Amino acid sequence: MLPIDIPGFDPLAIEHVLLDFNGTIAMDGRLVPGALQAIGSLGECAHVAVLTADTYGTVEAQCAPLGVEVRTFPQAGAAQFKEEYARSLVGHVAVLGNGRNDIGMFDAADLSIVVIDAEGACASLFVHADIVVRNAIEGLELLLHPDRIRATLRS
Repeated sequence: MLPIDIPGFDPLAIEHVLLDFNGTIAMDGRLVPGALQAIGSLGECAHVAVLTADTYGTVEAQCAPLGVEVRTFPQAGAAQFKEEYARSLVGHVAVLGNGRNDIGMFDAADLSIVVIDAEGACASLFVHADIVVRNAIEGLELLLHPDRIRATLRS
């Protein structure tokens, strides 16, 4: 569990972290540098799942060392799958993503973080997000250092 106490909001106890793969924690089918360590640390505190259409067919090999849940789905219906999966979880959920198909998942989550990296981010996703970061490591580190989230979101 990742406790986050934000003044002006109900306390959060993040039990699940959902990660989009390509464009978020991976570029061109490969984990971004530093993701392995950061995701490993998150996995010690919360259930972590990677959700992807696996465009490059690499998610299983790339995520095997992480010991996290990997959920793949067809490209058609990706948005619905991600949203339904997020809504099916019991407990507080944090999500990281960058694409249009992450909008429903962001709406279902308790804390949502847009990642802008080499692939860019869907502009429509920004209005559904709590926080915007420049890359996946910054987003993952926010969850590992909740005082940073508190400073950003407090009212």
